Amino acid sequence: MKILEAKRNDVLKFVKREEGRGLQRLSGVDVWLTAVRNIENEARETLMACTSELQGLSICDGCSRKLVARFFYGKEVVSLLEDVEELTGRKLTEDINALAVPPMRDVVGERDLQPIIVGQETLLEGAWSRLKDGRTQVMGLHGMGGVGKTTLLDQINNKFCGANDGVDIVIWVVVSKVKRNEKIQDEIAKKLGFFTEVDSWKQKTEAEKASSIRSSLKAKQFVLSKVELKDIGVPIPTKEKKCKIVFTTRSREVCARMGDTNPVEVSCLDTGKAWELFKEKVGENTLGRHRGIPDLARKVAGKCHGLPLALNVLGETMSSKDTIQEWRHAVKILTSNDAKFSGMDEIFPVLMYSYDSLKEKHVKSCFLYCSLFPEDFEIRKDILIEYWICERFIQENQSRENAFDEGYSIISSLLRACLLLEEQVDKVKVKMHDVVREMALWVASDLGEHDGRYTVQAGAGLRDIPEVGSWGPVRKMSLMNNEIQELSGSPCCPELTTLLLQENKLVTISSEFFRQMPRLLVLDLSRNTSFNGLPEKMSLVALRYLNLSDTHIERLPVGLQESRMLICLNLEFFF
Repeated sequence: MKILEAKRNDVLKFVKREEGRGLQRLSGVDVWLTAVRNIENEARETLMACTSELQGLSICDGCSRKLVARFFYGKEVVSLLEDVEELTGRKLTEDINALAVPPMRDVVGERDLQPIIVGQETLLEGAWSRLKDGRTQVMGLHGMGGVGKTTLLDQINNKFCGANDGVDIVIWVVVSKVKRNEKIQDEIAKKLGFFTEVDSWKQKTEAEKASSIRSSLKAKQFVLSKVELKDIGVPIPTKEKKCKIVFTTRSREVCARMGDTNPVEVSCLDTGKAWELFKEKVGENTLGRHRGIPDLARKVAGKCHGLPLALNVLGETMSSKDTIQEWRHAVKILTSNDAKFSGMDEIFPVLMYSYDSLKEKHVKSCFLYCSLFPEDFEIRKDILIEYWICERFIQENQSRENAFDEGYSIISSLLRACLLLEEQVDKVKVKMHDVVREMALWVASDLGEHDGRYTVQAGAGLRDIPEVGSWGPVRKMSLMNNEIQELSGSPCCPELTTLLLQENKLVTISSEFFRQMPRLLVLDLSRNTSFNGLPEKMSLVALRYLNLSDTHIERLPVGLQESRMLICLNLEFFF
């Protein structure tokens, strides 16, 4: 066994070195390594069983039973030794091709696509041709928010799926406005396979992660989308390596800093193309309801300034307006919004009209709640509805099944209004366009008058909670996806109803932390794998939702008995 173990270690060391050079292990190597691991386990179990059997026999059992036991385990050992000899005899290290071969193209996978935007077909082909040009190492797509940059990049990404271009790997990374190098490194690492050993990767410093990424990519021809290179370990693209970086930004200056002095400009649609897209969204039936509607519809479309996102959102909103009076009113409100929100993003007046068109107050509340999650974050529908129920956005005087049906109905209405986007594969998650999220956070702060009401620092790289003195006016707080290890102090939060702290690095919470949160309804502490206990005397009398899944808590605190309003307690994967 010692000889086999030594050979196993040599093979693993050899394979890891060759993989670092850009080669990929064959499945036969994995089969051999698995067989060695199975033999080791079987040998260990046989030894333990044999020792236990022989020690358990008393002198009264006589020699005969000991001889039978020894004969039986002797046969087991002989069989194991034959297997060990066969595995040891395999000459894996004599030929490098038995261990590793150049990898097949590893594409990030097809992105969920919205249909190609009307008027961008020519732009797509031009951008694709430029990217395929051997002289292009860095390509930026720049344009204002809502103009269709990400949709265009989705289309480019998916073109690689069928292309024969010598590229080894295509990596798609989303970089939010609050850019965190380690988060970007983690996303790249998942694609490169480093997350197969999650614990060892997480223990690395940012510099060590950068070194691992650099070593893995230096021998590959890669295309990296939507990311800046500095400090994350991605090799600088060169013609010789055929590496390429593609990214989107609202700023032409960013393109210049990234090395693209002649970036692709994603412009607003011209009047004709904008009308074509808007007309498609509204539908011929609605436009034909009254002979005066088409002229008014052109005026409404003009308020979108050629922005595809605005045309999509407003077109869906107007598709249900089938009277001339509704269309005249829409022109009036949109014109008023232009003046009211002068100096702000051009798309905001349009998005505000669509938001105001949501007929019921609780639907608006559900929509604003979606802005608590990080930019481009996919939210599970069932969890979102659970939050809404516990926040009392959904009526309580009905069965749980009916409450969830209402929740799914609200999600469908927001999807139809293009205020949410649906993940296309399983259709179990939704997310917000980043511009729509900006508008939602602005609305939630009473149009900027009370910035603290929705405090969202999700995925911001925080190691400590915000200053506790500033929590007074906060109604919703999202600190999820950070690196917070401790919650201390006793923040005064008389208005706070939702506190999202999932996916941090929480270990402890002080005994006084929850003392001044009398209205807290939703508390999510899930996926804090080192978190080992809530304060014993926590008193959250209004609490309705508590998520402790994927934590290391061994028992629930006595103080939880006071949370008599609790209707959802999630202890899934509870250690």
